[in-house]
Amino acid sequence: MKAFIALLRREYIEHRGAFLYGPLILVALLFGATLLAFTVGRIDTRVSGALFTAAPMRVYEVGFLTFGAAWSLYLLATLFFYCADGFAADKRNNAMLFWKSMPVSDFRMLLSKLVAAITVFPGSIFAITLLSGLLLFGVAVATSSIAGTTGFDLIGSVAGVYVQVAAAIFIAFAVGLLWYLPFMALIGSLATAIGRWAIPVAALLPVLVSLIEWVTLGSGWNPLTSRLWEHFWYRTDLKLMDGYLESWFVAGDNFSVQAFATDLIVRTDWLQVLYGAIFAVLCLFIASEYRRRSNANG
Repeated sequence: MKAFIALLRREYIEHRGAFLYGPLILVALLFGATLLAFTVGRIDTRVSGALFTAAPMRVYEVGFLTFGAAWSLYLLATLFFYCADGFAADKRNNAMLFWKSMPVSDFRMLLSKLVAAITVFPGSIFAITLLSGLLLFGVAVATSSIAGTTGFDLIGSVAGVYVQVAAAIFIAFAVGLLWYLPFMALIGSLATAIGRWAIPVAALLPVLVSLIEWVTLGSGWNPLTSRLWEHFWYRTDLKLMDGYLESWFVAGDNFSVQAFATDLIVRTDWLQVLYGAIFAVLCLFIASEYRRRSNANG
């Protein structure tokens, strides 16, 4: 167990630039730009303060959820690049020789990378998301204070929204990571053989598989309308913005994390999540066997 924790810690140390330092720099730049906008008068504090006072919870809900959506996209993109790079890093710098001396199996090494991709790194980005929400909270209070309308009721209301939206973002992160788990495992497994080219190759695989189905089974006139192709597109879209979020945005009601979580859990195809987890484990096993045999032959 200590060796596995050490593997997770190593992954964090080697890739914290993309999952901690880089996001912190982005947040600092955004906060600095906001302060500069107030300083040079680009933001009318009377208008923004009145807006936060007239509909504080609505403005903060939409703002915080927007931050959550932006950071989730950042997380998804960086995780795919991490899988393409991190799963091949040991082979480039011969670090696997050190970990094998502990000893650590190839499957366990690859498993630690995938576990880091769905726990450690998302946790770091979630912390950055919470920080972004706190900074937005500060902007809301500051603009309201300048407008002379800040009160304890306003602060309490926005603080309650912060907890609700933060919990919703956490749930969305968790479900999204489980949903996209097979894609990360596929890219990482391919990376053990072809390195950073795993992303474009993984993107071409559905096209090739769909083409094979079309040639062998003759499913329609278009090779990109096969069942495998439709299933691929079904698995790429979690449809977070459908259901509760869509109706909430139109209706203008207060955000409810309970309603959001219930709707997301009900709409998620958990059988597909199970199939995806099995597929991910199978990919890791095949990749670990490839690494073990290629190292033995090399």
